[in-house]
Amino acid sequence: MPPRRNEKYRLPVPLPEGKVLDDMEGKQWMLGKMIGSGGFGLIYLAFPTNKPDKDARHVIKVEYQENGPLFSELKFYQRAAKKDHIENWIELKQLDYLGIPLFYGSGITEFKGRSYRFMVMERLGIDLQKISDQNGTFKKSTVLQLGVRMLDVLEYIHENEYVHGDIKAANLLLGYRNPDRVYLADYGLCYRYCPNGNHKQYQENPRKGHNGTLEFTSVDAHKGVALSRRSDLETLGYCLLRWSCGGLPWERSLRDPVAVQTAKTNLLDELPESVLKWAPSGSRCRCFSKGCNKASQSDAK
Repeated sequence: MPPRRNEKYRLPVPLPEGKVLDDMEGKQWMLGKMIGSGGFGLIYLAFPTNKPDKDARHVIKVEYQENGPLFSELKFYQRAAKKDHIENWIELKQLDYLGIPLFYGSGITEFKGRSYRFMVMERLGIDLQKISDQNGTFKKSTVLQLGVRMLDVLEYIHENEYVHGDIKAANLLLGYRNPDRVYLADYGLCYRYCPNGNHKQYQENPRKGHNGTLEFTSVDAHKGVALSRRSDLETLGYCLLRWSCGGLPWERSLRDPVAVQTAKTNLLDELPESVLKWAPSGSRCRCFSKGCNKASQSDAK
């Protein structure tokens, strides 16, 4: 049974290091040290009990069973991102890899009278937000490579009826053993926009407005519209602009969601001139905008 979505999410009481968890397929996993926490759950290093390894290659994400995000992420993997499906897609599209973390198992465990849901995932490395905080903007080649890799991921999940819903640097992680690769993680806010081939109807709902990470969320999300493919693409565009320029035009207005929405609408309505007006002289943003302008002129011909 899915959790009640209207219940406020709570961080769980931490599980003890060394606790053994049994997943739905009978595999056993031992918890290592806790390495992170989010708005609703905790992340631990994990070791399969039949293959002990000092260098953990897996992590386990846990939350209270009645919470919602991990349930949503689990359903995404079960419906759309099984390992063999991803491998078939990689072969079909002739890719060297697809930046979706691998899923290894899930289950329910008990601790101090509470039920916990858990997921076993591929271990990843540092996230791009930490790298951005250290280095500021990224090189133009890096931004372009990130954009291409994320488009590969979005094509896959969109073809499988889902949108991610929360693309941002904190959710883009480098590989743990292959740090030259980048992965889009955290599908706790993903949304099935086209169940069984039936696209959800466009309908604005002010009561659901301004959801997501305000800095990057789409104009549709500001209006309370159910997320769709264009929402992911718009959000990715804001990320690319942020990584290129070191900021976004509405960063000083983040306490005012309506002002942020207005600024995004104005930016989109006047591309590429809106970026040229805002971007500092000599910045990479102007290079990207001029590229857009040239592309638009080429298309017109």
